[in-house]
Parts: sequence; structure tokens; C-alpha cells
Amino acid sequence: MMLKIAWLILAAIHALPALALFRPAMIGQLYRVASDNPLFLLLHHRAALFLVIFLLAVWAAFDPASRRIASVGVGVSMVSFLVLYWSAGSPPALKTIAMTDLVGIPFLIFVTWKAFAA
Repeated sequence: MMLKIAWLILAAIHALPALALFRPAMIGQLYRVASDNPLFLLLHHRAALFLVIFLLAVWAAFDPASRRIASVGVGVSMVSFLVLYWSAGSPPALKTIAMTDLVGIPFLIFVTWKAFAA
């Protein structure tokens, strides 16, 4: 049961940015980028990628066979953002996103350990 909960927490972390695919106005709220900014399109596409991460985490919550690949996908998403964030000098505008990913890291470690220990 704890494993399913951990996967669903990871899914929840990615739900809000994934929702921006269907509600593009959220991009301005989440990233402070106006719709006339050329980066808006890139961030809209990023929301589609977050939908993939969200779906991987939900899938892994209910299908043990998918947990290894889901661990890799979710891990690459979260860890790469944190590394890039710190490499860029920890931009204050992205602090909330970084802190959210940081909160998810213990859950990611747990699900990855369980996926590869089996």
C-alpha cells in the first residue's frame, strides 16, 4: 500500500504542470511567462512531457511490471531539473518548483529501490 501511495504522490507532484497542457493560462501562473513570449510554446510542450511523467507514475502505482521504466522516467525528470536549477544559480522564480521536486526525492528513492530490489 505504501508503494502505491508513494507513486501517487509522485504523480501528484507532476499533475499541476501537466494540467497546463489543457489550461495554457496556467503557464503564466506557474512560470511567469506571458502567452506572447516565444518561450510559452516551449513551456506548453513541457506540459505535455509532464503529462507523460504523470501517466508513468499513475501506471506504476497499479502495474508492478512498469515500475522500473517509470522510476527511470520520473527520476530523469526530477533529478535533471534539480541539477539544472542548481547549475543555473538557483533562480528565485523557480524555487517553488525546485522545492516541490526536492520534497519528492525521498519518494522517488523509495519507489526506485523497490522497483530494482524485486
